[in-house]
Amino acid sequence: MCAALGDDGLPAGLARRADGTPACWWGEGHEDYAAYHDREWGLPVLADVPLYEKMCLEGFQSGLSWLTILRKRTHFRAAFSGFDFEQVASFGAGDVERLLGDAGIVRHRGKIEATINNARAAIHTVETHGSLAAFFWSFEPEPAARPAQIDHAAVADMATTAESTAMSRALKKLGWRFVGPTTCYALMQAAGIVNDHLEGCHRRQKIEEMRSLVVRQQIL
Repeated sequence: MCAALGDDGLPAGLARRADGTPACWWGEGHEDYAAYHDREWGLPVLADVPLYEKMCLEGFQSGLSWLTILRKRTHFRAAFSGFDFEQVASFGAGDVERLLGDAGIVRHRGKIEATINNARAAIHTVETHGSLAAFFWSFEPEPAARPAQIDHAAVADMATTAESTAMSRALKKLGWRFVGPTTCYALMQAAGIVNDHLEGCHRRQKIEEMRSLVVRQQIL
């Protein structure tokens, strides 16, 4: 069944830019969103520090707009030592109070404390499974488990998946906090563990090509 077409002749969920380029709807309306959509979202991430950062920021985003997080990301990186989880793991009560007074980030005690806790959990995860990349990518769904067509309706139905639920459960066993199934799926989308750029989006094929080059690490 073909997706319904909008007034611009594109399937639901796609927007046509002024130059005619089709893109996912959420990447439009603000230049920060467009830049994130075009340059980062869905690119395969295989380094541990960026994966930890993305998981932490997805946790901070809960209940807020992603635009808020994007605008504060530079401040977050400065406040949390570049998201080097080896350093963040050493943060103590004084750092929590410092961060609660930092207007450049989201000043939510629970999320700040979870970020510090998760740095320690990240170290434990690396010790247990070899790397964060190996652990997170082990939840990559098999192609047969994915919708045949990645359109607006399919993505709307995948706020959580069996894989993101399993990831959440496994992370909690490893001591992570603020890592529910929805947050885990957002991490999977952002880090290229799945490709949820819609069919017809100008970025989808490029992301597919980059994912095809990924060397999946085996967990310990």
